[in-house]
Amino acid sequence: MSVWLPSAPCTPGACVERTGPGTAVPRAVLRLVAVTFLVVTGVVLAPLGGRIPATVVQRWCRWIVRAAGVRVRVTGTAASTGGVLLVANHISWLDIPLLAAVRPARMLAKSEIRQWPVAGALVGRAALFIERDRLRALPATVARIARSLRAGQAVAVFPEGSTWCGRAQGTFRRAVFQAALDADVPVQPVRLGYRCDGGTASTAPAFVGEDTLLASVWRVVSARGLVAEVEVQDVIPPGSHPDRRTLARAAQPDTSPQPGWIHSALVA
Repeated sequence: MSVWLPSAPCTPGACVERTGPGTAVPRAVLRLVAVTFLVVTGVVLAPLGGRIPATVVQRWCRWIVRAAGVRVRVTGTAASTGGVLLVANHISWLDIPLLAAVRPARMLAKSEIRQWPVAGALVGRAALFIERDRLRALPATVARIARSLRAGQAVAVFPEGSTWCGRAQGTFRRAVFQAALDADVPVQPVRLGYRCDGGTASTAPAFVGEDTLLASVWRVVSARGLVAEVEVQDVIPPGSHPDRRTLARAAQPDTSPQPGWIHSALVA
């Protein structure tokens, strides 16, 4: 294991809390079946690639989140065309479809995701993979991101390099921001958070520490009244920051609770 490998102190035992009563087991099972069906459908249709309209991909990603029993609130609008580096804080496996619902993008993903059941096959077709324990592979990964950005694609990245519970957050690693500088494209920060319907912050969707994917998915589908909040922040134009350090600092969204954010527009 490399000493530079990003990690978080969050663990299921220390950080993940259920708030409020859970949903009935039959309903949770139905949600799990619905999520699995939608993901399998995506795997089947993935070879069609760019022939599927972006609006369809966005709706499908929102359906996955809704099928899990999670409502979605979005504020702000993502850049609709051209290369852009989407960067967000990282809490849950739900973050992936939530970002794709904002704008379909190539996802920078850890290589371990290839081993995920069902979802690994889907992500593998659209992702740029990074081997997090090989520091020497990082420059080549940054170069691949820059090529995608120059080609006019959106690339989505979680620069913390690890998931956090949502009550705490990590620091944005600056290496991936070099790709935006090299490609001369904008960066668009996205702030992600999860709450109960009443407004209390929830760590139930967190996928942290030694948590397994199945355990995390079951915790989500068996929860009641979860709301995913997505705040698409203003674009940071190319040339506005001289180096990747200051660009990463400017792009890191403040994930502390903000009054009134729960009242953003309900879109799904």
